Amino acid sequence: MKLVKKINKQNLPVILSFIVLFNFSFGAFLYNFTHDPYATNIIERLSTPGGAYLFGTDEVGFDIFSRTIIAGKIDLFISLLIIGLPLGLMASDKTKNADRIMKVLDMFQAFPLLVLAIVIVAMWGNNIRNVIFAIILINVPRFTRLIRSEALTVRESRFIEVATAMGASKTRIISKHLLPNILGTLLAQASITTAHSIVVVAALSFIGIGVVPPEASWGSMIRAGSQYMITGQWWMSLFPGLAIFLSVLSFNTISQYILRKYEQI
Repeated sequence: MKLVKKINKQNLPVILSFIVLFNFSFGAFLYNFTHDPYATNIIERLSTPGGAYLFGTDEVGFDIFSRTIIAGKIDLFISLLIIGLPLGLMASDKTKNADRIMKVLDMFQAFPLLVLAIVIVAMWGNNIRNVIFAIILINVPRFTRLIRSEALTVRESRFIEVATAMGASKTRIISKHLLPNILGTLLAQASITTAHSIVVVAALSFIGIGVVPPEASWGSMIRAGSQYMITGQWWMSLFPGLAIFLSVLSFNTISQYILRKYEQI
């Protein structure tokens, strides 16, 4: 009973957040959808939620429930950790190469990054690869700066000096000393960065630059539904909007939980 109370009071929001993210990430593979998310049904277009269509249908007869679920497969498929982490650790060395890395990142941060993302996707084409590349340009500079700042602080510690004096290699210092000491901040920032990425992907899709139909994207679904709000078809924008809200809230909840645990260590 004590364990159940502890889970309910302290960890329930985090558990629910993981369930939400797992559902959107793998729902496309787990659910046996009643209606094909890529099949239109003109006869049933603009059907209200309930009955055969849980979330209703859109202007061409797409099932909104199945498309809201599978949209997470694309909108959540963004990994900045692999790129931001190595750059931050490389830049934590006080060398000319580290300074060059930061100068390049400063150059990207000098531009309005959302505008830069729009230009990249508009010039090179609306596909997932270019959208992810645009998101990387937006988020990696701030991610790298945070990792570099944390790593520089740890490098000033005595145990790093001792390890260096004992002849430890750079690889060993990074894997055995730097990474364990910045892991909490790293995971928290990864959650926050991914939450921000979801919003940017939705924004790109909303203005018509991003994932190409018939692929589902929360932003493009909201954009299509916004044209019918005035005539009372509210469900077309509501459910993908709730998906964005729940995903961002879940990432923020997880990041706050990680930070609290990290501060207690």
